[in-house]
Amino acid sequence: MPHLLAIVLSIFTLTGCQSAYYSAMEQVGYHKRDIMVDRVEDAKQSQQDAQQEFSSALEALSALTNFDGGELETVYNQINEKYQDSENAAQDVRDRIAAIEDVSGALFSEWQDELELYTSSKLRRSSEQKLRETKTSYTTMLNAMKRAENKMTPVLNTLRDNTLYLKHNLNASAIGSLQGEFSSLEQDIQYAIKQMNAAIAESDKFLQKLSQK
Repeated sequence: MPHLLAIVLSIFTLTGCQSAYYSAMEQVGYHKRDIMVDRVEDAKQSQQDAQQEFSSALEALSALTNFDGGELETVYNQINEKYQDSENAAQDVRDRIAAIEDVSGALFSEWQDELELYTSSKLRRSSEQKLRETKTSYTTMLNAMKRAENKMTPVLNTLRDNTLYLKHNLNASAIGSLQGEFSSLEQDIQYAIKQMNAAIAESDKFLQKLSQK
């Protein structure tokens, strides 16, 4: 089964046709709800990875503020690497959120359509109520993810500015100029991490709600 899923995934990732992808996955017993769960879990992991990368970048800049001699180019290369890692981690978060938004539309649309298939009005009302509750939980989770995503922007901007400045000013005076940026960056990173933790908490709540479907 894992081998078959990998083949299906590779084919429809290349074609970019999500509706065909969902249909094909259902043929092998992998439904939209399962895909949603996996994508939310992936988004949680991507946010945890982003936290680590941002913290590592902060540590690299902290080391720069205590620089007392040596090769500045080596220090620059380390900071640039941390910045690039942070940029990639943030992009992964954005991609994961987009993937969640895509499958959510398909999942909720299918759930809504299937309400018409019930012959029992009692069961239909119960399912309809669960749909509303799940949508509400989803919206709360997505908004939290978006807030966290937005808080990454000032972090990346500051990291980029510092990296570029150091690249073109590999001298001791450049370090003094960057020291004033450190406090602001530290606050931005701490706030971004706080928002990501909030988003992860909402993801757990949503997954719990989804398991009740």
